[in-house]
Amino acid sequence: MQDDRPLIAHVVYRLDTGGLENGVVNLINASDPERFRHGVICLTGYTDFRARIRRADVPVAALDKRAGKDPAHYLRLARVLRSWRPAIVHTRNLGTLDAQLVAALSGVRGRVHGEHGWESGADATNPRSRRLRRALRPLVHRYIALSKEIERYLRTAVGVPPSRIRRICNGVDTERFRPAGAEAVASRERFTIGTVGRLVPVKDQVTLLRAFARTLATTGGVAEDGRPLELVLVGEGPLREGLETKAAELGITHACRFLGSRSDLPALYREMDLFVLPSVAEGISNTILEAMASGLPVAASNVGGNPELVEDNVNGTLVRAGSDTALAGVLTAYARDARRRRAHAEGGRRRALERFSLGGMARQYEEAYAELLEARGLRAAAAPAAGGTAVKE
Repeated sequence: MQDDRPLIAHVVYRLDTGGLENGVVNLINASDPERFRHGVICLTGYTDFRARIRRADVPVAALDKRAGKDPAHYLRLARVLRSWRPAIVHTRNLGTLDAQLVAALSGVRGRVHGEHGWESGADATNPRSRRLRRALRPLVHRYIALSKEIERYLRTAVGVPPSRIRRICNGVDTERFRPAGAEAVASRERFTIGTVGRLVPVKDQVTLLRAFARTLATTGGVAEDGRPLELVLVGEGPLREGLETKAAELGITHACRFLGSRSDLPALYREMDLFVLPSVAEGISNTILEAMASGLPVAASNVGGNPELVEDNVNGTLVRAGSDTALAGVLTAYARDARRRRAHAEGGRRRALERFSLGGMARQYEEAYAELLEARGLRAAAAPAAGGTAVKE
């Protein structure tokens, strides 16, 4: 049986917990099933995060790429593309960009590349990375930039014509991520400052620990309503042991909780009073969007796409990256001002509903795909219906 819906093949490095991967899954789940099919090609592999894909017609292929150079994975990728016959291949970030060459050689006539943000500013300024992006630029028909900063980089550093760039921000599930009820808020025994993210250098949780230590000293460890302050860090990563050691050195272990990787994020957000993201580099942060939708004021570093999400004195506060002194001042101000917290919480929820809905994001991607298909003179190619089973190539 043939399925005339165009197939979009999303190429990711690994389908696992992460902001980029979460964005791909959200896009697939929110897309119109009558308009496009979707599939995911993982250069390395996938975890049970794959189960978050709710549609049954989404194949997932794992290429089992080895660490370092593994030329054979290009052959496995080509076999998948010839089998699936996608109308569009959509790669994301530098780690999958060379799949554009394989897609072109495999006859895929619609090719999209998305830039979601970088582990650090060095990824953008690194001459080798820039040369690779420029070398493969002729193969990419459309670029998706998740923030103004990334759009500017593609234009000025990579030389992409503005007509080939679309800026599409991430969306958030405002039903799954929703504010806590009044009764739950009133019953909280602690004032919880929370952060969510991998424990890696770019997320800079060490600055948050230092800032929290300063906040405890300034406030006497309590909020204006008498609740004791606590810091909750959600996420796992190579820096966990070092961060726990730093918390002990700062004498704040009694007020810190490291929760590791969790699948119950909506419930955890609803237990927080304030969300903090101290990263030194960001694209469009899914965790900020989730916090906004959950009705939390946000304190975030003034980097990357954060200013596009957090409007000072509307739904949060932007702070200089790497400054524990400045961040401590913001944490203290929120702990001491319930009216400010409520106003920014309401502003964040309103902003998430009005500007960052999942449906709105999905429609923008669908429009970009449809426009590319039309520009390339493509129609929905007849292809075998793809099942939802996982595939190993």
